[in-house]
Amino acid sequence: MGFWHTFAMTRIAPAEFRCLFGTRAANFLFCVAGLAGLLVGTPLFSQDAPVPQDEPVKTLHVYANLIQIPTLVLDPQRRPLKKPIAGNRFSVSIDSGPWFRATHVRQEGDDPISLSILLDVSGDSSELMAEMNAAIANLAPDGLHAKDHVSIYALHCSLVQSLNDMPAESERLKIAVNGALQTWMQPELKCQQSIHLWDALARVVVDLSKLPGRRVILAVSNGRDQGSDHSWSEVRYLTEAAGVAVFGVTYVPFEAKDLQSKFLRWSSEDPFHSICELSGGMVLLSTTKSLEFTLHRFVTLMRERYIVEFPRPANSTEGIHSQEIRIANSKDFIRPSGVSFPIPDPSVLADPTTVPSDPSRTPVVGTRKPMSKPQ
Repeated sequence: MGFWHTFAMTRIAPAEFRCLFGTRAANFLFCVAGLAGLLVGTPLFSQDAPVPQDEPVKTLHVYANLIQIPTLVLDPQRRPLKKPIAGNRFSVSIDSGPWFRATHVRQEGDDPISLSILLDVSGDSSELMAEMNAAIANLAPDGLHAKDHVSIYALHCSLVQSLNDMPAESERLKIAVNGALQTWMQPELKCQQSIHLWDALARVVVDLSKLPGRRVILAVSNGRDQGSDHSWSEVRYLTEAAGVAVFGVTYVPFEAKDLQSKFLRWSSEDPFHSICELSGGMVLLSTTKSLEFTLHRFVTLMRERYIVEFPRPANSTEGIHSQEIRIANSKDFIRPSGVSFPIPDPSVLADPTTVPSDPSRTPVVGTRKPMSKPQ
């Protein structure tokens, strides 16, 4: 279980203003500023009145203070919403604390995505692989853009990675899928599977946790594990701790018109479905004919997620916290992604130039802690 240390919380040190903007989107996009020197009242000088050389340079420091949670919202039958939801209907609760109205809500739109695609060729999911290179390649450039970065893995005899955090470009994606599936496409090469689904997902989550942007896994799999060292609940905990949303695509051998009823009959106790939904995603079902449609639907679901924003709780503590998102007067299907937020740095709080947060304008962390890390 050596990967757990990856998510230990660290204190946030002051950062130069230029370091927080103009990069690929981070989980925390808004900041509060601590002014090292107040500029109000500073005298102005004409060009022939030089500034004294010994005057200290004013520096603006910014600190992460606003949390963003990507939240999947569908109607009660898991269908796309017919109209957008007003932002003032969203509220958040941390560790079952009091409900706090979200500060700002918007749809995700074209925010940069760090996407890892896992192709599990075991079982009947192999039925989808013959069309997979073209279906994934056709996601770019309309669905996936150059600012979205993609990694591709295949799970067969072992876990193979053929693309590592590269901009989404159609031909590159097609070549990477072919490379990942090369062993599978040579059935004469017999092998014994050395890694299984839950362990493979754990490895992909750890790799993805090191990347910026909205972190998402697309796992094409039948969802059945055949002997991993880690349990599905460990993988569930890991995805939540890393803020990674998992979407699944599972093969079904019947026509698209039957997919919706089949999905609604699917047991909520299925581990693969639980990993996906508890991480902020869901499982989509696909036939061989509907694969390209299903993958485009997956991208649409990502883009239409709501980004729910609120200030960092004033009484936040180190570690993992659970969060709930609710929408007033709604019975919609709501699945937020996990998030870890930085605790206040004591040196920053002690700095007399820091502008303190108003506790009355932040959520209050409750006393009910999330499920502990599985052993």
